[in-house]
Formats: sequence, structure tokens, C-alpha cells
Amino acid sequence: MNEGLALDGLSVPLRVLRLLALDFPHLTAPTVDVSPLYPQMLRLSLHESSCDSFAAFESWRRALGIEPATVDFHTQSDGRTAVLKGYGVYGGADIELTAFTTLSADDTAFAGAAGAR
Repeated sequence: MNEGLALDGLSVPLRVLRLLALDFPHLTAPTVDVSPLYPQMLRLSLHESSCDSFAAFESWRRALGIEPATVDFHTQSDGRTAVLKGYGVYGGADIELTAFTTLSADDTAFAGAAGAR
């Protein structure tokens, strides 16, 4: 842990958060995490209502310039939750963008079959 890290030590991700609020005020508000454990990282997470559309994630991914090929898809909670995760750099901060959505029973079966390939 970075004991004694002053708030100024988090200035890069905090400055980028401010920049994102100014540049993309129309995008869905994410959960935001800034930590002294990773003082250069800004984590943004979204809790989507439907697996049919990771629309908020996709809007943020495009805005942040995260390449589609670098986005990881997996499931958790015994296949009941779909997760998209991508990484990038924006304004000098490392960005972790994550989206979660609950899968229906039909989606869960599909996700299990896809993972078996």
C-alpha cells in the first residue's frame, strides 16, 4: 500500500475524471473507483439492465478509444452474470472499463456453450 500518499498522488485519474465529465456528460454515469493502491488508474464500471445491449459499455468504449479486440467477455456467479472488461489509456490515466449484466436462463445456456468451444 502507498502509505502516506497525499491526495495529490491521485491527481492523474482525478483530472481525467473531470475531463470525462466535461467531454462526455451525455454518457451513462458509471461507478467510479480511484485508489491509492493504483494511483494512476481510473476504474469505471457499469451495471447494465440487459445482456441484449451492452450499450452504455459500448458508448464508453468508443469514447475512451478502447479497441474492440482487446475487450474480454466472461461470466461469473455460476454463469448468471456476463462481464465485459476493457483497458485503455485516456488523458494519461490507465482506464479499466467494466460492465456487468444479469443473464436470463436462455443467455446462461448460451454463455456456457460459448465457453466450451
